[in-house]
Amino acid sequence: MLENCSLLKGNDIFKNSYFKEHAKELVDLAENGQHPRALFIGCADSRVVPDLILDTKPGDLFVIRNVGNFVAPYKPDEDFHATASGIEYATSVLKVTEIIICGHTHCGAIEALYEDVSTPTLVHTKKWLSLGEKAKTLAMTVLGKDAEQEKLLRLTEQLSVITQIENLLTYPSVREKVDSGEINIHGWMYEIDTGNIEYYDPDDSIFKALHGPKEDC
Repeated sequence: MLENCSLLKGNDIFKNSYFKEHAKELVDLAENGQHPRALFIGCADSRVVPDLILDTKPGDLFVIRNVGNFVAPYKPDEDFHATASGIEYATSVLKVTEIIICGHTHCGAIEALYEDVSTPTLVHTKKWLSLGEKAKTLAMTVLGKDAEQEKLLRLTEQLSVITQIENLLTYPSVREKVDSGEINIHGWMYEIDTGNIEYYDPDDSIFKALHGPKEDC
């Protein structure tokens, strides 16, 4: 029975602990709206929980999560509208100043790029995964198609973050705000087996360890 579900028990714990302790801030968010500084585009993977890994609070992040932390390029006449609408809302209505595209290691979506995803029950998934094909092609070009699988996957995960940033910059409003300095874009890679985060340095074209507030994040 749903009444005995641990999720509902968890909500009771939340209401009687966290909500009571932070009632003033949460009620303020309800009455005065949200004003997040950053848009976080991450994977729907259950192991990647933005507020947990970044120790953020309600109202700090506007979060979009999907399979593979992909960003469809700006094409208003096509069907990729869910993530696109979130990007538009965050940048044009909420006026975020930072956008983070966060990939992660051991990503199932990246692994699926190297598998046959053609069953009828995965028809939407197959189309969605096409957004990772450029990263796959680049990784195979760099390492070769016969490269060690783990190395190929790790590189594809990183390259996917970079190609999703490229897709993000096809949005006219995003490109305009980036060019004017109103928005900064960051590419991150979260290591789920260590908890560490690396960021993409476009000047050196590599991912580097993120060391707290000293880095430009």
